[in-house]
Amino acid sequence: MENLTQQQMVRMISVGTVLFYVITDNEQRSERLLNQVAARLKGMGPPIVWTCTTGLSREGAVVPDTADPLKALDFAIAHPGPFIMIMKDVYRLWRDNPLLVRKFKDLASASSGKGKVAVILGDEEWVPHVLREDCIMVTQGLPGIGEIQDFLKYMLNREPSFSKACQEDSTLFERLAVAARGLDLVDLERSVRLLRLDEMAGGANPVAALLENKRRIIQQSGIMELVTDVVGCNQLGGMENLKHWLERRTCAFGLDGISAGVGLPRGVLVMGIAGCGKSLFVKSIAAEWHLPLIRLDMSTVYGGVFGTPEASLRQAFDTAGAVAPCVLWIDEIESGITTHGFKSEGGAASRVLGTFLTWMQEKREPVFVAATANAIEMLPAEVLRKGRFDEIFYVGLPEVAAREQIFRIHLAKRQVEPASFDIPLLAGSTRGFSGAEIEQAVNSAVFEALADRRPMTQQDLMVMISQTVPLSVTMAEQIKKIEAWAFKRAVPAAGKFR
Repeated sequence: MENLTQQQMVRMISVGTVLFYVITDNEQRSERLLNQVAARLKGMGPPIVWTCTTGLSREGAVVPDTADPLKALDFAIAHPGPFIMIMKDVYRLWRDNPLLVRKFKDLASASSGKGKVAVILGDEEWVPHVLREDCIMVTQGLPGIGEIQDFLKYMLNREPSFSKACQEDSTLFERLAVAARGLDLVDLERSVRLLRLDEMAGGANPVAALLENKRRIIQQSGIMELVTDVVGCNQLGGMENLKHWLERRTCAFGLDGISAGVGLPRGVLVMGIAGCGKSLFVKSIAAEWHLPLIRLDMSTVYGGVFGTPEASLRQAFDTAGAVAPCVLWIDEIESGITTHGFKSEGGAASRVLGTFLTWMQEKREPVFVAATANAIEMLPAEVLRKGRFDEIFYVGLPEVAAREQIFRIHLAKRQVEPASFDIPLLAGSTRGFSGAEIEQAVNSAVFEALADRRPMTQQDLMVMISQTVPLSVTMAEQIKKIEAWAFKRAVPAAGKFR
């Protein structure tokens, strides 16, 4: 389905299209765009607006006795034209209403080539079957960067506090434009008006307000969240191949280019053993490239609370495209896309797979997809083939050098001087430990020392290590199966396979 733009509307009206159905969640923004379209068409004049309470009105002048949509359409058919008529509530009335549907068809047949246009605004993706041949369906998604910049220029003339702030901070305009991606213009307008509070106690930060609003809106979607606790590669122990891959792409296109979406790779699939840093690497991608990180939980896509699974997935992709450039983190992708679902004819999982594959192949927005998986053998071959992802990495249990780095990272996090510990001994004692298990051992040792109101010692760590049974022991068979699958099928994150 095409996205509503001024150029598109002008072109379709110019070739004689009469009926449009615009799927939108923001009537004001749609009406503003249609006013701009009308201004570009000779002789069109301001749009005529119909609501179920007022009837037809143009610039405040009400047309009497037109609250009934049938009478409003009779007025439109009899009007000499040309005009654009915006109908705001009629989509709620045309189900099981053959008279109303027929009247729309009469308008379409009687008005072709006369410059008469009826635009129905609604939030449902449904049009009566018999109207589909006469009606063009378009959607008005979230505003792109060009529309955001145009709106900010408009606000410069209306908000003296915003104009003053932009004069004092030459980067404010662009920072607001980038921060507003993925939000509606009304959210941007509220943020700009916060600048009026500058003279009050505490002042106001419009960029921070936008980012907080973005986090809240994405969180309310129920299937996505804006992740803010990102970390750099200096918090990753080992994973030299992953870091090298990230560094080479940064060198090729430059940090400024990647952060602006220029040359952004398609994505990576990171599989491996639980607790070995897959999620941490995804967070480091967003941190190193200065991109927002959006997490999509595939398990909630099938919950049904937010519509059908494929509709929820499309909503997630649309949001990611609007926020782009960004990193879309698909966590535990195998929980939503599996070979079992692929083989289930007509099932929701099959439709989700089709939606995902089509989007990955056709997406034009700079969205970097970082998918993580624990059981990659459950994924269909179509997901794993070259072209969907730039690379598939396997993250295994850390080697001794990586374990030394992990110990230093977690000791430093807790303001403990690593030099006072025998790090090589600790690393040698944790063979088969994952990064998460090493972190937990450090946390437990810190807790015991705090409980006794004394500094943590090497002995505290050794005790906690001795009391830990690593996953490599309890799940040895499963880990060997994962390593066997990954051998020659994926690039090791660091070192060589065991």
